[in-house]
Amino acid sequence: MTERRLISSGSKFEDQIGYSRAVVIGDDIWVSGTTGYDYATMTIQPDVVAQCDQTFRNIAAALDQAGARLDDVVRVLFIVPDRADWEPCWPVVKRYLGRAKPASTLIHAGLQTDAMKIEIEVTARRRG
Repeated sequence: MTERRLISSGSKFEDQIGYSRAVVIGDDIWVSGTTGYDYATMTIQPDVVAQCDQTFRNIAAALDQAGARLDDVVRVLFIVPDRADWEPCWPVVKRYLGRAKPASTLIHAGLQTDAMKIEIEVTARRRG
């Protein structure tokens, strides 16, 4: 039977709510919706572009713990409350996912707090 491994970022939300930053089963990795919090300081920048960049760094850290990279991402879901905030993030998205070119979906919806301007969820598959 394939082992199920749980990865934590150290975010207080994971413990308070009861979820993992990522779940790894075999070569498949599911990374939870991730926002732009700097988990070391539990702060978040007010700018959506800065949040997008920090979000990808948070995701990359989870993938690294799973033995994967952003180039292994096969699916991505972006959640942005304000449509106007999406286009400024495009260069950041391309910088982090431009080689992987995963299947992608964008939805507009409210997030847990008004301070959160973007949330990103990814699925990755380690390459053999």
